[in-house]
Amino acid sequence: MRFVSTSGSAVPASLKSALFEGLAPDGRLYVPERIEPWEPKEIEALPSMTLSEIGVRVLAPYTADDLAASALGAIVRGALDFPMPLVEIEPGVFALELFHGPTLAFKDVGARVMARLIGALHDGGDPITILVATSGDTGGAVGHAFHGIPNTRVAVLYPNARVSPTQEAQLTMFNGERGGNVRAYAMDGTFDDCQRVVKSAFADTALRARVRLSSANSINVGRLLPQMIYYFHAVARLLEASRPHDRFATPSGNFGNLAAGLMAKRSGLPIGSFVAATNVNDVVPAYLRTGRFEARASIATIANAMDCGNPSNFDRMLWLYDARVDAMRRDISGSAHHDDDVRAAIRRVYEERGYLLDPHSAIAYLGLVATRTGQEHAGVFLATAHPAKFAEVVEPIVGHAIEKPAALAAALAAAGPVVRLEATVDALRARLLTGD
Repeated sequence: MRFVSTSGSAVPASLKSALFEGLAPDGRLYVPERIEPWEPKEIEALPSMTLSEIGVRVLAPYTADDLAASALGAIVRGALDFPMPLVEIEPGVFALELFHGPTLAFKDVGARVMARLIGALHDGGDPITILVATSGDTGGAVGHAFHGIPNTRVAVLYPNARVSPTQEAQLTMFNGERGGNVRAYAMDGTFDDCQRVVKSAFADTALRARVRLSSANSINVGRLLPQMIYYFHAVARLLEASRPHDRFATPSGNFGNLAAGLMAKRSGLPIGSFVAATNVNDVVPAYLRTGRFEARASIATIANAMDCGNPSNFDRMLWLYDARVDAMRRDISGSAHHDDDVRAAIRRVYEERGYLLDPHSAIAYLGLVATRTGQEHAGVFLATAHPAKFAEVVEPIVGHAIEKPAALAAALAAAGPVVRLEATVDALRARLLTGD
């Protein structure tokens, strides 16, 4: 299996090259040269498969040329050592809980698999510097995933004063004595500014001649591919329970999570359609309505991990559908929600069902229930973060404190200093070259 640029103009690369380079040479995103189909009999066997078995089968076609099957099995078992329960919170509405990993967010799945892949495939040369922009959860997941991985170092850029206190604690815990190979920088500006600086660094040929840069955002195919696993896992559990299903709602910011789901569907996974559920940063729902994609500055919301006005993975969505909006509309509907709607959903679901949602999961829930046309088929929304990570939002809504999981309490206790950085590639370059 080779990996090609979404433009189709770059020389095809191996998995190792795509992982280590992050972006294709033409500045576009890597995608597999083909989406490997599952046989119908394999789909029928899904209910009998464990999460690890599903993970190995999902990734095997894309790793076989670079990695032995035994090594892939060890990577998947080590990375996905936490549960992903499917919980029916009201009739026919299921939450796929993806927040039981070490940083209590769905990004643990992709980040932990990717970190182990890079560790296994490293060639013994200079260390790989993982450069990542985060609007909240990605940075903590990537830092935790790569912490202690040999031959790697991590630089995380996050928008100063635009992440939750809990998210910042999970980021800065590596700025203290235990940081080792991980550093986080609070960059002046928005997530889009952080992403712009990252892209500028990757385009800086002089910098890349001195520092081996790779990414761990969902722009890296190594983050993207593992995210297909939990869509297969959710369908496996629905089939096991003999529950007909038709729709998945995915909370969407940079759109890697949805792109992975679309790739899973293209592989043959029986999913009828998807809901691209966003906050007011609704450039993709707007595209689905109008056929025009218009990037814009991001707007700060209480679902800050989704505050993205120019999502990188929209490029992969266009690639999947040959830039045909009519084809995309057949598989995806858009659903955008304001903060007040999100607060109301958190309150109502808690009062009526006793189930706590974080703001991002609440947007996915709203997207699902707003687009359901009947009760005969189950729908799934992705619950992407533990509500305790957003206690400052959720607690005033439900009227009481939320118990903090042990991993979160430990991160809060270990919070390190905030390191400020100007939103320029020059400032970042200086940090990367000094190793500070």
